[in-house]
Amino acid sequence: MSILVEYTVHCDALPLVDVAAAEPEATISVSVGQPNQGGPPPFSVVVGASDLDSVEQTLRASPFVAEQVRLGADAETRRYRIVPATSMAEQLGDAVDDVQRLRDLAGTEALLERAEVTPDGWRQRRRFADREAFDAYWSFWREQASVTIHRIVESAGADDAAGVPSNGPGLGSDLSDPQREALLVAFELGYFEVPRRATLGDVAAELEISAPACSERLRRAQRSLIASSIAAPGSALAEPAAEI
Repeated sequence: MSILVEYTVHCDALPLVDVAAAEPEATISVSVGQPNQGGPPPFSVVVGASDLDSVEQTLRASPFVAEQVRLGADAETRRYRIVPATSMAEQLGDAVDDVQRLRDLAGTEALLERAEVTPDGWRQRRRFADREAFDAYWSFWREQASVTIHRIVESAGADDAAGVPSNGPGLGSDLSDPQREALLVAFELGYFEVPRRATLGDVAAELEISAPACSERLRRAQRSLIASSIAAPGSALAEPAAEI
């Protein structure tokens, strides 16, 4: 069963975050190509902005960019092919503790479907082959940086994204960041499995909070998910739960 996850890794050392921070009104999406003759893989970058010339100059000045070629343009967007000055692992070398583990992630059975550069990281949409692949990727980034999970969808092969815009509100959009983290940690540890592979105490210890606080956070998070998915509009349950 594949898992589709939309999340943001908050790490200012990621490629082109310096550009997004300097040009906060611009939209910058990237896709990563195949390695070229053993060097870092080229990036395809699409930029949208009211002042495209300014963004282009900022992009060219980024230390991550060794070569920049404009491939196409219209009144609102420009597309570039960028050859990086360093590999992703080298770019993140000072920001992560285990560079070799980062390199090993390249072999994870996953497909990056979408990546948008933000002023403090990358918002990504990635499809994982199974739970094991997701666990490996998520465990690394949860240890190395702040991560916000926007959406998780498990699928046996259907088009899981049908009807839900990737950049718009969806299931769980009312969850607070601590509630998302609590649900994800509980999910990762096996708290929701039948039979359970982890106790409430295990989840609380991982979150570094008390068991009662963990229980309340999980219950509020589950209430929000039910309210946003199956509760009747206008019912008391459909009202957003308080953040915790």
